[in-house]
Amino acid sequence: MDLTKELELCIRSRFPLICIQSHEEERVIDVLNGLCESRRTPLVMWDHADFFQTLSGDAREGLRAKDPLSALEAVERAGGELVFLLRDFHQCWDNQPRVIRKVRNLAQQLKYTKKTLMISLPGGRLPPELRDEAVLIDVPPPDYHDLERILEHLLSTPKVRWEGDEGTRDRIIRSALGLSSSQAQRVFAKAIVSNGVLDERDIELINQEKSQIVGESGALEYIAPNAGLADVGGLENLKAWLRLRERAFGAKARDYGLPEPKGVALIGVPGTGKSLTARMVASLWRVPLIKLDMGALFGQFVGESEGNLRRALHLAETVAPCVLWIDEIEKGLSMGGGDGGTSQRVFGAMLSWMQDKRRPVFVVATANDVGRLPPELLRRGRFDETFFLDLPHAGERREIFEVHLRKRKRDPAGYNLDLLVTASEGYVGAEIEQTVIEAMYIAFNDGDGREFTTDDLMQALKKLVPLSRAQKERIADLRSWLVEGRAQSASYREAREASRRFVPIEAQR
Repeated sequence: MDLTKELELCIRSRFPLICIQSHEEERVIDVLNGLCESRRTPLVMWDHADFFQTLSGDAREGLRAKDPLSALEAVERAGGELVFLLRDFHQCWDNQPRVIRKVRNLAQQLKYTKKTLMISLPGGRLPPELRDEAVLIDVPPPDYHDLERILEHLLSTPKVRWEGDEGTRDRIIRSALGLSSSQAQRVFAKAIVSNGVLDERDIELINQEKSQIVGESGALEYIAPNAGLADVGGLENLKAWLRLRERAFGAKARDYGLPEPKGVALIGVPGTGKSLTARMVASLWRVPLIKLDMGALFGQFVGESEGNLRRALHLAETVAPCVLWIDEIEKGLSMGGGDGGTSQRVFGAMLSWMQDKRRPVFVVATANDVGRLPPELLRRGRFDETFFLDLPHAGERREIFEVHLRKRKRDPAGYNLDLLVTASEGYVGAEIEQTVIEAMYIAFNDGDGREFTTDDLMQALKKLVPLSRAQKERIADLRSWLVEGRAQSASYREAREASRRFVPIEAQR
C-alpha cells in the first residue's frame, strides 16, 4: 500500500474520520506533512503534552485546548479546509462515553465541510460506536524501496564503506523487510558501527533485530537456523528442490515473473529429520526461522483462539521474508468435536491465510500422523510440494553416521562405516545419533575414558530397539504414502522402490 496515495484518496473522498494504526508515528507525520503541503492544505496536530501545533500551512489562531473535549470543540469551530491529526487520542475514549459521543457527532458533521479529522494510534481496536463512522488504515512496514532509500542515505555518509555486489545489497534490504523505518535505520547504523563496513555478514545482525519483534507473541518463537546442508544427511531430492528456490525471494526472481514459494509439507517416519530440515531451509535461504506453537493459540474465551492466530500470522508477515515452522501440525489441527468447533475455526483461518497470504512467509509444516491430517490441508496452492521422509537407505545412513561423528570432532575414516551401515538398517537419523552418543558413554566410562570404537557403536546399535521394529505396523502404514505415490520422496528417486523392499514382511501381510 502507498500510504501517501491512500491518505490523499481518503481526503479527496471527504472521509471525515480516518484512524491511522501504526507504531511509526514520525513516518505517518512526514507523509501527512508532505501530502498537505502538496495540496496546500493546513495540517494541525493536537496531543496531550503540547496541545495544538500547526505543522503545515498558515498558523491557526484561536486553537487552544488542554483536554480532549475542548480539542474536539475547537475542531468543530474551525473554518476552512483543514486536516487535523490527534495523536494517541485512543487513550481519551477509555471509559469516556462523552468523548466517544463527541467524536461520533463530529464524524457526522464533518461530512458537509472541508475538514478531515485523523487519529493516530499504535494499535488496539476502535470503540464499537465508531466502527461505522471511521476509516481504519493499518500502515504496513516500509516496503523494499523505502528501505532502499534508508540504506542509500546511510551509505552516502562520509567514511561509510560498502562491500558487496548487487546481490548482497538485495539480500540485506530484503532481510530488513518487516522492520519499521526507525528499526531499519538503527540496525543498519549498528551494523556499520560494529565493524566499519556494511556487508553480507550483517544479515545475521538484522535477523537478530527481527527476533526481538517475534518475542512479542507468546505463540511464536525465534529459532536460530543453525543447521546447514552439511548437517543433514541424505534427503538429496529435498535439498535439490530447496536449492532451486534459493534465490526465489530476490528482486531478479520478481522481475522474471517467478512467484514466491509458499511452503512445503514434510510427512514421514518420526526421527527422520523433519524438524532439522526446517532449520536447514532458513539457514540455506538466510532468512529468520519462526516456530508457531499451535497449542499456545487456544484460549478459553469465544473468538480468542482465532484472534491469537491472526496476531501470530500478522507478526510472521511483519518479519517476512521468513520461514514459519509448524511442528506436528496434526496436533493443532485435530478435527475433534469436544472444543465447541474452535479447532475447526482455527483450521479454516489457517487454510485461508496459507492460500491468500501476500507476504513471503514460507511455511514448513511437519507431521508424523498422516491419518489426522485433513485432505484439504495438502492441496496444491497451500503447499508447493509434499515430501515424504522415509527410513534412510544405506547411502543416507552412511552420511548420517559421518555427520554425527564429525559433529563430535571424530574422523569418520577411523570407523568401519560399511559394517555400521549394514547393522543399522531400519534405524532413523535420531536413532543413529543416539547410537553415537551411547557409544561415547560406553567408552568414556571404561577406565580412563578411552576413544570409542566401531565395536562400541555396534554394541550401542544392538541395545537400541528402532522404531521401525517396535512399531512396525504403524511405520508400515505411514510408509504406504510413499509406496503408493501419494507424496514425493525426499531421498533419491529410486528410494520408492527401496522403501517397498524395506517394508517388514509381517506388515505387508
